[in-house]
Amino acid sequence: MLKDKCGIVGIHSKDSSNDVSSLIYYGLYALQHRGQESAGIAIHNNKEGLKDYCGMGLLTDVFKNSKIKELNGSVGIGHVRYSKMGQPKVENCQPFITKFDDEFIAVAQNGDIINSSSIKNELINDGFKLNTDSDAEVICNLLKREKDKTNNIVKAFENITNILIGAYSLVILINDDLFVLRDSAGMKPLAIARKDDLLIAASETVAFDVIGAKTIRDVIPGELIHFKDNQIKSYLMNFADSTKKAHCMFEYVYFARPDSTIDTKNVYQVRLNIGKALYREFPKDADVIIPIPDSSIPAAIGYSRASGIPYGEGLIKNRYVGRTFIMPTQEERELAVKLKINPLVSELQGKKIVIIDDSIVRGTTSKKFINLIRDAGVKEIHLLIGCPPVLAPCYYGVAMADKKQLVAVNCTVDQIKDELGVDSLGYISLDSLVEAIDIPANELCLGCLTENYPTEIPYNLKIED
Repeated sequence: MLKDKCGIVGIHSKDSSNDVSSLIYYGLYALQHRGQESAGIAIHNNKEGLKDYCGMGLLTDVFKNSKIKELNGSVGIGHVRYSKMGQPKVENCQPFITKFDDEFIAVAQNGDIINSSSIKNELINDGFKLNTDSDAEVICNLLKREKDKTNNIVKAFENITNILIGAYSLVILINDDLFVLRDSAGMKPLAIARKDDLLIAASETVAFDVIGAKTIRDVIPGELIHFKDNQIKSYLMNFADSTKKAHCMFEYVYFARPDSTIDTKNVYQVRLNIGKALYREFPKDADVIIPIPDSSIPAAIGYSRASGIPYGEGLIKNRYVGRTFIMPTQEERELAVKLKINPLVSELQGKKIVIIDDSIVRGTTSKKFINLIRDAGVKEIHLLIGCPPVLAPCYYGVAMADKKQLVAVNCTVDQIKDELGVDSLGYISLDSLVEAIDIPANELCLGCLTENYPTEIPYNLKIED
């Protein structure tokens, strides 16, 4: 399973008597798919200053027993996390908070800073004390250093955007000021909204829908936004216009909820387009179209509509099963798969089926699903993939695999077909994927498909063949 690095929410109210913590909680709830490892919220109020709480597990586990009611304030940020670089431990939970003299800085981040290690060493040499392997701690201290240098917060942000390399969408509290920042390539999604006297930022627009806010727009790549006194102050970093845009294609293929809109593109429509493109490239004679739930459902619907072949649910997902931890025996590992996904035999037995999946990375998960379907007595299996072969690792926050673990690096399409045990296998072409997303290829990050990355990759991070 692929993992993205996180979901973030920030909310500011002009009225200091308002309590935004519950709305941050519900916004994060809508983004739980972006991170199920830990959750946290930091809130500021005028009487008590900063209050925060975070912990390991799902949002509902972390904030049980009315813990959310203790976090009262009119401005705050929240975070749900999957780890990629930082280890899965409570010290790396976000928001990350650092106190300096008479102020604090709290950061919640989605993405990966690929030169984080070198910046950390530089900060330590400058006398800063860093205690975790979190990018957010690096950003906190870097921002403090640049703020002290310039005595101008906008200039400080501009300085750090010239230092950071990688993908980052950020919500940042500096005392009771809420700032929102998106990297100049726009790799990770970030948007803003309004509800009455509330100003809101979040990774996906679905968070706004849940709390009844109206989306204003996407944050422009390279844009700093300051929410203050019910006003939106926007500052475009001085290099942003000249930076190549590189929106992450996996947001549209897999990560984002289908009911979100990212950089003006409706995710559900993109996935419908992917399904239609798969039919154009791989028309099949079949009895039913089956998705691997849940992210592939819209693409399967698109294929069904284009082909006229009925759509069916051949795999039923148990949505009450959380993360499956490593099981000690093969029998237990097989049991864990069946706990999550169970075949619907009446939809499968004796039929020729087309299975739609969003991607194949290592191939291990696909093989487990195919084995379940074969055991249900299907006649033929035609597997179609809504993403071209993954040929390289991601350095910007997608934990997919080392290059040597990627099945498409080591095997031809025919070899993968045989290994999975399907009658045919087809991947959407890169041109068709770009057309389905409806964003020019030179404005997408396609590094994991082409090895053409939008930023320089530090030598120590490169993973060789």
